[in-house]
Amino acid sequence: MNRSGKLFFFCGKMAAGKSTLAKKIAQREDAVLMVQDELLTTLYPGEISDIPDFIKYSSRLRDALTPHIVSLLSKGISVVLDFPGNTQNQRAWFRQLFESANAEHELHYVDVPDELCKRQLRERSKDLPAGSAFTSDAEFDAITAYFQPPSDNENFNIILHRRA
Repeated sequence: MNRSGKLFFFCGKMAAGKSTLAKKIAQREDAVLMVQDELLTTLYPGEISDIPDFIKYSSRLRDALTPHIVSLLSKGISVVLDFPGNTQNQRAWFRQLFESANAEHELHYVDVPDELCKRQLRERSKDLPAGSAFTSDAEFDAITAYFQPPSDNENFNIILHRRA
């Protein structure tokens, strides 16, 4: 009998701690971890400098990875996707993946106040080169304007991680 893997994915504002949680879950579940930021940096070095660039290249990455992720899940291999699931549109891709593979899923919602996210963003950005993208409070605010917390009508298996 073929057993499907489980898809783990995340929702939370920038610098909320999603990547740290993703690594812990991947280790705990002995799952394949795919990190969007690492893949984009490797595939498109220096080409992502604003939100439209990010949307263009992340869309290409999702399109390329979709059949591979579905295949892994269908073969019983669990996958942790450290990709943003911060809008209903983004979360629709995750649904496509686990439904195509007939796999279980967990949406980990990391609910952290803006001020804590901004503090963590400044901390993680302090060693980056000056002018690095997506490191300022203003960029946080611009990106957070699009944030949509998961709603009950989306029917995800939500695991809430709340920090004050």
